[in-house]
Amino acid sequence: MQLKRAGSQASQKGPADYFTGTVRIDPLNSPPAPARATTAYATFEPGARSAWHTHPLGQTLIVTAGCGWTQCEGEPIVEIRSGDVIWCPPGHKHWHGATPTTAMTHIAVTEALDGRAVDWLEKVTDAEYLAGPQV
Repeated sequence: MQLKRAGSQASQKGPADYFTGTVRIDPLNSPPAPARATTAYATFEPGARSAWHTHPLGQTLIVTAGCGWTQCEGEPIVEIRSGDVIWCPPGHKHWHGATPTTAMTHIAVTEALDGRAVDWLEKVTDAEYLAGPQV
């Protein structure tokens, strides 16, 4: 068994190549092979969001705090709140982040296929993001 104590792993800044705005990533677990699922907290400050991306084996997001937005390609933006669980199927182009006025934190559970867990694509434009959820 391996125990990772809270605070024993350094927070990381979400790379500007893959995120817009201020994003903090706190690793939770990256077990050795043959396990292939990793987990991390991602905190998006107001206005922050990921770029469009896909996952070869999908991704589960568990919103733990705040209010955010997510969108799958060709679908409307939807609001996500603490307690919501989102499943992004393999190869499904999507993004997620905070709203313009509220922060959002989620746990991301992502599996790697042949060592690859994510394929980053273009950034979400301000026009795409500011379209907001359809009410």
